[in-house]
Amino acid sequence: MKTVLILTYYWPPSGGAGVQRWLKFVKYLREFGWEPVVYTVENGELPEIDASLEKDIPKGVTIIKTPIWEPYNAYKKLIGQKKDQKINAAFLNENKKTSSLNNFAVWIRGNFFIPDARKFWVKPSIKYLNNYLQKNKVDVIISSGPPHSMHLIAKALKQDHPNIKWIADFRDPWTNIDFYKDLKLTSWAYKKHKRLEKEVLLESDAVISVGQLMSDELAAIIGTQNTKFKVITNGYDEDDLVKTQIEKDKKFSIAHIGTLVKTRNPKVLWKVLSELVNENEAFKNALEIKLVGKLDIAVKESIEEHKLSPFVNKIDYMPHDKVIEEQQRSRVNLLLVNQTPNAKSILTGKFFEYLSAGAPVLAIGPINGDVAFILKETKAGMISDFNDHTNLKKNVLELFHSQSITRNEDTIKKYSRKNLTKKLSEILNELTNN
Repeated sequence: MKTVLILTYYWPPSGGAGVQRWLKFVKYLREFGWEPVVYTVENGELPEIDASLEKDIPKGVTIIKTPIWEPYNAYKKLIGQKKDQKINAAFLNENKKTSSLNNFAVWIRGNFFIPDARKFWVKPSIKYLNNYLQKNKVDVIISSGPPHSMHLIAKALKQDHPNIKWIADFRDPWTNIDFYKDLKLTSWAYKKHKRLEKEVLLESDAVISVGQLMSDELAAIIGTQNTKFKVITNGYDEDDLVKTQIEKDKKFSIAHIGTLVKTRNPKVLWKVLSELVNENEAFKNALEIKLVGKLDIAVKESIEEHKLSPFVNKIDYMPHDKVIEEQQRSRVNLLLVNQTPNAKSILTGKFFEYLSAGAPVLAIGPINGDVAFILKETKAGMISDFNDHTNLKKNVLELFHSQSITRNEDTIKKYSRKNLTKKLSEILNELTNN
């Protein structure tokens, strides 16, 4: 077999969305003639711990872990957080006020930790992996970001080992990510982010991203529609699905799985649900709003403002295997796209698990974006634009009365993790056969 070295910060026992993509690729790569070697952190700042994911690591796969120093203890001390508290991702704010110290900490983060707080792992990793590559044959290196420090490690390795192919994988954008404007960047820092991003895109042999619009945006940065830009979406793993029949919720449960940040707060949905509760006694008696994950204070306030708190079933965190069960049990799975400039290109991993769960997807986001395109081709749900009150209300009522749709199951299957790994193997073969 040929060997691929995968650089990823997120790896079990880490939980959360960031770990899923490369864990699943590693799970299936051997079936397509590639031996994966994983390079990851020994002691990282992990968003959640989820030991249930370790079952997907194939036996005998080489996992290399090295220690990392991260500035998070100082960051937590600065903002008054305890050492054992987790750092919230994507500017989630669970408290009433954002302090001036917090704003200062964000400024430090944006302007001194470029591209991210894992920058201090770059040089030690280059040294370690250069030594590893002198003793072990590797055909392709893949770096997965964010954190985009992974790309800087791979970039240096590519320069030292030009015969090894390098793929840069973008699970999320770099400078076009939805919270980039919140980093309080100076002109100098802004230019450095842009320069590093462009160097990665230029020097890598291939660039993979999770959606077509994101791929087009990345290609535009270097002014080309080069064939090096590829799309491999996230997906779902058929092995994760509960094979026995799961009894559906008795209530009309609308479930959202994952963090609800301020830019994902569906104000139009809370208004629609509040109106339906007041207008329709049957709807009021049946409704359950199931929220699994952390909530921004803005979301909590919107729910309270519309007097929907009695209908909310709040669950802080679930291991991934339990999340899959919850998605299959719910009547409707709610997909909320961040209301940000890059909204059309946002494609979360959770979306594809929703496709596999069988319950209709109720989406709010751009009706001309990647989510809308996939919903249309799979017939797996309904989407209305961010402020389209009329269509959203119609969609909610339609799902309440029918609670089922006729889906295109054959199209959905192309998003299975195994099929997506086959697509990855074809890119790997193409790179190494040329």
